[in-house]
Amino acid sequence: MNDPERSRSVFAERYDRCRPSYPAQLFDLLTATVGEGARVLEIGCGTGQASVPLAARGFALTALEPEEEFAEIARRRLAGYLSVRVVVEAFEDWRLPPVGFDLVVAAASFHRLDPELRMVKAADALRPRAALAVVSTHHVAGGSGEFFGRVQQCYERFAPGAGPGQRLPVADEIPQDPKEFHRSARFSPPEFHCYEWEARYTSEQYRDLLMTYSGHRAIPAHVREELLDCIGRRIDDDHGGVIAKRYLTQLALAQRLG
Repeated sequence: MNDPERSRSVFAERYDRCRPSYPAQLFDLLTATVGEGARVLEIGCGTGQASVPLAARGFALTALEPEEEFAEIARRRLAGYLSVRVVVEAFEDWRLPPVGFDLVVAAASFHRLDPELRMVKAADALRPRAALAVVSTHHVAGGSGEFFGRVQQCYERFAPGAGPGQRLPVADEIPQDPKEFHRSARFSPPEFHCYEWEARYTSEQYRDLLMTYSGHRAIPAHVREELLDCIGRRIDDDHGGVIAKRYLTQLALAQRLG
């Protein structure tokens, strides 16, 4: 019998183990923007990929995470930081404190929030002229480019429609979209900062990473295993057991008006 709680816990541990963090330059910029010791609200902290570097820079951090299994790992990783607390609650439901924050950070989480609420409540969470940082990570061309081109054959054979189905964009093709900031009328025009970087994966690590993506988890288990075996063989046989994957981390940084 499947144990849903055990499954969620296993997924959270895999997510923590596999998902990449963010470039140090991003956190350096946030520190320069608001100063050490600033009061920071993080929305959707997950297992702490952004929380740990935020805490390490001396911020007084409140990290919201709606999933208990994720929050428990984040608490464990942040246990050595006395000015950090992890709250198990969705941002949409959380009651804002009376004193505004100096910075609100949403790292790979803003797109999951209620679009009718997220800009308004983010602005309400900030003191006047404080900053909102929306961070997103994109898969871009580069790294072991030959692998990512040829691995489509695995998807075409075992799971048509499950793979990207097209070439990865180059970093310059990732749009910088300020429209939601403008429509809200609560923030200044955002500044965009982009960081291109690579991570290396063994075949086992890359299989693990793919299992954190909803599209791969949705594939029937027996088909998914054949697909992952095919991908793993490509890494081991054609690339010496290790591939490099390129990411683009995009930071949109804006000040609350008024």
